[in-house]
Amino acid sequence: MEIPEQLHCLFSGTVEETDGSYTVEVPEHEVQVGDLQEDETYRVVLLPSLTDEVTDGNESHSQDESEPAQPPVKEGEQRTVEIEGLGDQGDGITRVERGFVVIVPDTERGERVVVEITDVKETVAFAEVRKRVSYYE
Repeated sequence: MEIPEQLHCLFSGTVEETDGSYTVEVPEHEVQVGDLQEDETYRVVLLPSLTDEVTDGNESHSQDESEPAQPPVKEGEQRTVEIEGLGDQGDGITRVERGFVVIVPDTERGERVVVEITDVKETVAFAEVRKRVSYYE
């Protein structure tokens, strides 16, 4: 599946029915950390649940919802990323596959950098800048 560059966030949620209308709740951290703004309108894409077969472009596999998804990065891995925003402490924030957040200190919004993942948690990873990259590279 091809994911467009303008993807703001990706999360799992349940469709709920209330008085003939259906809703999907957006987790609060997606609005606080991401580029989403309250009271704005966004396009929403619905995909099969994780218990259905998922294709990530290279291989097809089935994932059980009882098993949490593994972080898409590993310690020591290097990636070229664009800093999407700044967190409360001024650290750069970028997102990789599935909207997974990577925090990169000493960066600015819009900066393109090669980072090395230094620490991986269940829902967030931390990285250090290894190289600042021109957009023409």
